[in-house]
This record gives sequence, structure tokens and C-alpha cells, in this order.
Amino acid sequence: MRAYSTIAAVDLGSNSFRLQVARVVGNQVYPLDSLKEPVRLGAGLTPDKYLDDESQQRALACLKIFSERLRGLPREAVRAVGTNTFRVAKNAPAFLDAAQAALGFPIEIVAGKEEARLIYLGVSHGLPVSEEQRLVVDIGGGSTEFIIGSGYQPQQMESLYMGCVSFSRRFFPDGKIGRNDLLQAELAARSEILTIAADFSAGHWQHAVGSSGSARALAEILEQNGLSASGITRDGLARLRALLLKAGDVKLLQLAGLVPDRVPVLAGGFAIMNSIFTELGIEHMDVATGALREGVLYDLIGRFHKHDMREATVREFMRRYHVDPPQAGRVQVLASTLFDQIAHKLDGTIANPRLQLAWAARLHEIGISIAHTGYHRHSAYILANADMPGFSRLEQEQLSLLARAHRGALSKLLSLVLNPSEWPLILVLRLAVLLCRSRSDVELPPMKLKFGSSGFSLTLNREWLEHNPLTRALLEDESKEWKSIGISFALKTGKAL
Repeated sequence: MRAYSTIAAVDLGSNSFRLQVARVVGNQVYPLDSLKEPVRLGAGLTPDKYLDDESQQRALACLKIFSERLRGLPREAVRAVGTNTFRVAKNAPAFLDAAQAALGFPIEIVAGKEEARLIYLGVSHGLPVSEEQRLVVDIGGGSTEFIIGSGYQPQQMESLYMGCVSFSRRFFPDGKIGRNDLLQAELAARSEILTIAADFSAGHWQHAVGSSGSARALAEILEQNGLSASGITRDGLARLRALLLKAGDVKLLQLAGLVPDRVPVLAGGFAIMNSIFTELGIEHMDVATGALREGVLYDLIGRFHKHDMREATVREFMRRYHVDPPQAGRVQVLASTLFDQIAHKLDGTIANPRLQLAWAARLHEIGISIAHTGYHRHSAYILANADMPGFSRLEQEQLSLLARAHRGALSKLLSLVLNPSEWPLILVLRLAVLLCRSRSDVELPPMKLKFGSSGFSLTLNREWLEHNPLTRALLEDESKEWKSIGISFALKTGKAL
């Protein structure tokens, strides 16, 4: 991937949408411009988990503003990520299409643990270099991420479904802060945190750090009101709790450092943070300058410099699931060769198709570690559902589809292939697997794959096919398979190519 001197990250959180534009110098990013809009997308989730029209319109209006600032930047220099609300909304796929059209760039929906990894990457780059174990806590609008790591490397990551927007709506819907409401919010948060407390409590780390809006807002309030000398403290939270209950309503709070757009979600964010301190045994927490969007920027730089986390994940999955490296390499090389012959015909609706195909070629057999029978279905399930650091949900879905489609009946894929541009990738992978069936380093003849309005054609040397009747029979069967779904794939023969 080509490197760029100016890059941008778009963080589509459940509370706020943020845009960060930065200049790249070496392996460092220097902020150039930033925009923030309190969209509160999570507040638009109905009880049955649908985004209402009002929240969608707020979001689209914000994305159009961001689009103007991003105008002129190459597609590869911008990365936009959607978090918890995008993950849970049942109408997210339809809304995502409108959101991408408004922004003018693809939007990745990242899983909770991937969000945690990116948060840690952003936080760690804003802290002094240290080998100590750090706990990073990020209370977002709809989820809270917990990460323990050292240096730039996260070691443990969890994401819990609780956030300042969702908790404020659930326990303080009218802004009133009753004693029982606050207690119930804290008990609910503590119940969630208990599921991870054994691995994230004091004793597993030396330094606690908070990131994003809730942590920064609480630190500002504690410091400016003399409730804490610096950062967030257990005693400061106890004193703030008393002030919240005394006011009884977020609209009546008179606190220095409390900005207007934080008022509606303060009570929910406080309940979660206070519960985190209680359950994990935290006494003091510093607040980081970096967060998710900075992590996205640094992850983007890593891709430029061939330190792509996705590549590391593919290698780890190959090791974990005992993939045969030589066979995976043969399939990848042939798939890439065939793809290059038709790449100019693709319409660009799939991001990084060559990379997607290469990763699928290396991972298509991971399901064999479960069972050989129907292993392509096992491979697809793993790729769709496993935590794969660096990969967005869409990328995992595409890898899963390719793994599922590399063998077997094509008719079973008709309901799964939603983008016609996926068929050429499926064909290329199927051909590469078929032609490498011997699982040995046999020399294959030159071949020519074509793709046009009338379908696909593969031209091979006639004499080679005559000496390899099994391969010829398999290719003829493959042609029939494609015909069964209404797509032409012709096997052609000729003299030496």
C-alpha cells in the first residue's frame, strides 16, 4: 500500500462522531485538523434495536460536513470506523449504505475487541515509553473497552455492552438522578464488570489510564471543582457522587468543567466509571490524550509500512489451525496470478480485492482442523465469528464467503453473494484450489483467464490437458457448475501460450 503524507480517521461513536486529519512524518502523526459532533447515535436506538429516523438524519448531516473536509484525500488515506451502535442496530446495513454515500468513503464496522485494540494503539502512542503493565479503560456511548498491555502491545482485551449513552437512557431517562436510580445503574455496571474482574483487577497492572469523552469529562470536573488533584481518584468520585445526588437532576448541576454536550450522558458515564473503580480496585486513573481515532491513524500508517495487523493475524491463524503452509502458498500464488489477468475488469466496489483473495487463499483450509468433511463450512464459520485483530466485520464476512465458496455447489451461494463483484474472486479461488489439487510443486502450464460481459473463459494448452485428464474433467465439471447458476465459464484449449 502506498504511503501518504496526509491521512484521516473518522470515529463514528455511539455518542460523538469525530474526524481527525493528521500529517505523517516517519512513523509519527501530527494533528492538522479535527471536527467533533455530538450526534448521539446510540440515543436513537429503539427498544427493539432499530435506529430511528431522527438519529439517522443527525448522523447523515454530520457525515456530509465531514465529507467536505475530506474532499480530495485518496480513498486509501482515509479510514472510517463504526462502533457499538453500528454493531447492534438491526437496520445498520441499510443505514450504512446511506452513511457511506454521505461521507464519500467506506465505513468499517469493527468488533468490540478490534475497537479495544485500536484504542490501546492510540492511547499508548500518546504516553511515555514504559515497560509497565497498563490498564486502559474507554467508556464510549454504547460499550466500554478494557485493555491491559505493555508498550504498544495489547495483551488482554474485552468489550462490555454498557456505555454512557445507553446507561443514561436506561437509568436516567428524564435527567433525574435519584438515589435508587444511581444505585441500580452502579449495580448493573458492576454485574457486567464482574465477568472480567479476575483478569483486569489491580495486581495485573501498575498504571490505570482512561481515554475518550467520559474519562476526560470526569477528570475535568474533578480537577476544576477541587475534588481531585489530578486525574480521576476514588475519593474524588465519591465526592462527585454526593454532589450528583444533592442536585438530583443533571440540568441543575453547577459544576466547573461540565460542558453542555456532556450533560445528557454524565450520569451514565459516572455510574460506569465509579463501578469500574470499585470492582477493579482502582485508586487513581490518569487520562490519555489519544483514543480510538489516533489508533486508527497509527494502524493506517502500519499498513503503509507493511506492519499490517491483518497480516500478523493471518499468520497466527495459519499457525493456530495447523494450515499446510506450502499448499496455502501454492494456492495464493496461482490465485494472485489469475486475479491479475482480470483485475482491470473489476468495478472497484470491493476494497482491496487482491489482499482479500490472498488472505482467503492462505486461510481457506483452516476448517480442516475441525473436520475434513465439509471443512469449507467450518473455515467459513471460523472466519466469520472469530476475533481477528485488524479486520473489520465486512472484511471477515468477505473472507468467510470466499472460504465457503472455494468448493462445493455454487447454487448454495446465491443467497450469500450480495455483490456481483464477488463472483470473479470466487472463481479465481476455486480455480487455484482445483489446479493445485495434487498438493505438490508440479509445474503448471501458462494459462489465460478472461472476464467479460459474456462470462469467464480459461485457456490452457491442449497437449497439457490431454496428459492431465483428471484436471480436464474437473474443469469441465466446474464449467457445468457455473452454468447451473446462469454464469458462463468456458474451458478453451490451444497451442502453447
